[in-house]
Amino acid sequence: MTPENLLYTLALLHIPQLGDTTARKLIQRCGSAQNIFKEKISTLEKVKGLGKTRLAEIQNAAHIKAAEKELEFIAKNRIQVHDFSSHTYPEKLKHCADAPVLLFSRGTIDLHRKKIISVVGTRQVTPQGAEFCRKLVEEIAIFDPVIVSGYAYGVDITAHRAAFQHRLQTVACLAHGFNQIYPKVHQKYCREMEENGGFFTDFWSTDKFDRNNFLKRNRIIAGLSEATLVIESAEKGGALVTADIAASYDREVFAVPGRPGDTFSTGCNNLIKSQQAHVLTSAADLAYILNWKTTTSEEIKPVQKQLFVQLDSEEQLLYNFLEHAGKSELDQIALNCHLPTFKTASMLLSLELKGIVRPLPGKLFEVI
Repeated sequence: MTPENLLYTLALLHIPQLGDTTARKLIQRCGSAQNIFKEKISTLEKVKGLGKTRLAEIQNAAHIKAAEKELEFIAKNRIQVHDFSSHTYPEKLKHCADAPVLLFSRGTIDLHRKKIISVVGTRQVTPQGAEFCRKLVEEIAIFDPVIVSGYAYGVDITAHRAAFQHRLQTVACLAHGFNQIYPKVHQKYCREMEENGGFFTDFWSTDKFDRNNFLKRNRIIAGLSEATLVIESAEKGGALVTADIAASYDREVFAVPGRPGDTFSTGCNNLIKSQQAHVLTSAADLAYILNWKTTTSEEIKPVQKQLFVQLDSEEQLLYNFLEHAGKSELDQIALNCHLPTFKTASMLLSLELKGIVRPLPGKLFEVI
């Protein structure tokens, strides 16, 4: 993208309430952001969703001035800019309808032909949750994945630091511009982040710091990766929002199960119970569902069927059916076992936790 076209793209994005989706429509219709500002009003009026108010704002010179100021900040701070149509723009993010038109970055990020996962969770991570996160990153290091998170307290920074330790590339998605770092205490990790990946944001240096920014930022965390992993979460929280966005992008979602009643296991357990997420108990679960293969001689040990597991009569019925029928869908299992679907789903989760049944992509199940 030329400096001139970048200037006009910034000016376009500065228009209040325009949004990335409408901005993308305008650019695609006119050929470039620069052409939009030269186009006839009668032509622009045909773009659905633009409206008279925003149409009039295109003529407002204040947006060009704001863009010039931001362009100076970008140049002064050596920020890299990725246009949604360029080859440097993250490939997986391109397929998201609400992806940002421009993505700003700092560091040494390289996502080309990489396995990418997003790791999210509560800011108040428990010692057990933090240890699981560190162990998981250690186990998947043989696949050389990129670890994406949000640079917040708790699960986020645990995942980033675990990536440092195992020399994995890691990317932090920020909810603000590059004029600041939040939380400030994580400023000490910035150099290491940029040497081992870096930062992405679609916010300007002039954007106000607002809690709603975190929700907007979450779409980038979910959109960059092939799967989102929720380590710990309360009943409500940003991690669950990210998981929901990931599912809307048709990406895989994983959740770490916890004990009933534990505050920061509630969100994960609910995701699993409602079949919105795969159970994540080890790196082997992740590698199996995502069909990851390692090029090294090392292998993650496959999930082993537990010996001498006690099953009640209905669990035994489900197990016998799967053993005979092979890979089967939930509805098919319920129908053949003459059980309600909701009860079958609960029993399959129980068998999964006992280590004798596993879920597959496409909501299939099979005996281990």
